[in-house]
Order: sequence, then structure tokens, then C-alpha cells
Amino acid sequence: MSEKEEVSENQELFEHYRFVCDPGQKLLRIDVFLTHKIEAASRNRIQSSISAGNVFVNDKKIKSNYKVKPKDVITILMSEPPRELELIPEDIPLNIVFEDDDIIIVNKEAGMVVHPGHGNYTGTLVNALAYHLKDTPLFQEKDERPGLVHRIDKNTTGIMVIAKTEEAKNKLAKQFFDHSIERKYIALVWGGFKEDKGTVKGNIGRSLKDRLKMSVFPDGDFGKRAITHYNVLEDFSYVSLVECQLETGRTHQIRAHMEFINHPLFNDERYGGNKILRGTTFTKYKQFVNNCFKILPRHALHAKSLGFTHPRTGEYMFFDSELPEDMKTTIERWHDYISNR
Repeated sequence: MSEKEEVSENQELFEHYRFVCDPGQKLLRIDVFLTHKIEAASRNRIQSSISAGNVFVNDKKIKSNYKVKPKDVITILMSEPPRELELIPEDIPLNIVFEDDDIIIVNKEAGMVVHPGHGNYTGTLVNALAYHLKDTPLFQEKDERPGLVHRIDKNTTGIMVIAKTEEAKNKLAKQFFDHSIERKYIALVWGGFKEDKGTVKGNIGRSLKDRLKMSVFPDGDFGKRAITHYNVLEDFSYVSLVECQLETGRTHQIRAHMEFINHPLFNDERYGGNKILRGTTFTKYKQFVNNCFKILPRHALHAKSLGFTHPRTGEYMFFDSELPEDMKTTIERWHDYISNR
């Protein structure tokens, strides 16, 4: 009888997480491994779970210094069942760009979380879609993220595609997995560039210092492969307007990559862009930048366009969008400021 079975005789345990290590998994301490796998879980919290006997590898309890190996099966068991989120349809206005029987294209506004999760159980894009598509079978199932094949951050605006059928979801997900989707973003970032075009490469994984942000690991020991191509559209000396094309789609990819090359997004609080990083110390300049922060009270990132193959017809689809007013106004302010220096 395994230790897991012995514990289960005295107290019912519920599986909260299950991970199967890849055949090429390198030896890595389990607390480090799980810290990268579980969103918003600190290393101390993981170690506490291990000490409490909640973490098993191949049905056996382990210690924090255990090193995971290829094909290890890791489970986290707790005495209470995992929370099941009830998806509540909500009549929230959506900016629908296109819709047919298979897909729906929306232009997401700033401040809207894409799907329910910790701290955001209502008011999300998925809650709005559940109401709009309440007669669609895919949105009647017990799924916290029906139709989602990608997502953008709460304060990022722009184009998203959502599947309306299981077949469409699978075919779109395959295109994202194969990196055949064409995605372009517009970002306002700090600083000027020496070259008009460039590529940022570096694995992206959860930061070891701040669980709410992602870090770039250029040596490839942690995180997942990530590639961002950028093209400078306008250089305002202190800030630049850039177009970013994603070759991969990792969490916070553009935000983390731009910070990594010392060009954090304008007013990106999480990645340090909400401070005056370039320019003079003159009071008028500070006042100008702070006024821009008020006009654009979020990180300056917009998912401008999306190109993909329609999951049923095979037709190439392309959707473009205008910059939101807060970004457009801020860019105009920078243009005027530089012109009138």
C-alpha cells in the first residue's frame, strides 16, 4: 500500500494539481519546479505544502530537496476539494468585430479580465461571452474558459478570437501551438533604439523574486521559449512607438521582453515603466510625463491585428483595429512635445 493510500484511509484527499515531467526533464529541486508551474504560488508556500505532506511524487511523499526526474508524476493533494468556479453569464457590452457559426472576434477594452480566476470571479470577458452565447453548447458546459484559445492581459486592449464550437477550439488551438497565427501589437516604450528593427529571444518564466511578474531567462534553464520581433514606428527620443510581432505567445511576453532590453512599456507598473526613465529633470517635463500617465493609466499595449486560417472554411482571416483613445491621445501628446521643443 502506498503512503498516499495510507493517508486516504484516515482522511479523504482531493487532487488539486497533477504534473507529468517531460522525458527530457533536467534534475531540478521540486520546490523550484512547482514554483514555476503553479501561478501565484510562492516558494515558501510550496515548501509548506511539502512539509505538510501534501505533495507526492509517484504516489510517495517527498522532501523539499527532492529533485524531479524525467517522467515523474507529481500530485498535490489537499483535504478540501478544489474550488469549482461557476460561470455566471453577465449582460456586459462587448465590442464584437465579427461573428459567424464558428468564431467570434472581439476588441477587448482595458480593465477587463479575460477569464474568471482568483479575485476575479465575475465581470470578465468569459462572463460576457457566456451571456452572449448562452445558447451555444460549448458555453453551456462546466468549463471555466469555454472557447478560449489565447488571452491578453487585463489592461491590454485589442483583438481576440474565441471559438464557438469544440472543433473550432481545437483547430485554432493547433494554429497557436504551431505559431502559424499572425499577431501584431503596438506598444509605447521608454527610450530610443539604435536599430529600427530587432528580435528579442529569451525563455520566459515566473519571476523567482516577484510571483506577479514574469522574468526572462536567456540561458534557457527556466521558463519557455519566447521570441518577439519589433519594429520602431516612431522615435520620440524619450519614448518610442514600436510594433511587436509575436513568434510565441507567453504570459506577459512583450512586457517582459521589453523590460529585458531596457525598454519597459510606458506606465507599466508591474515592469517599472510607471516612472520617468528617460529625459530631463526639469519640472515642466515631469509635469508633462505625469499628465501622460493620467491620460493613459495603464501599460501602453494594444493587440492591433490578428491573422489566422478559419477553422471550418480554411479561408485566411485578418482583423485589424484602431488604437484606443488613451493610447492615441498620449502618442499625439508626445508628438507635439517633441515637435515644440
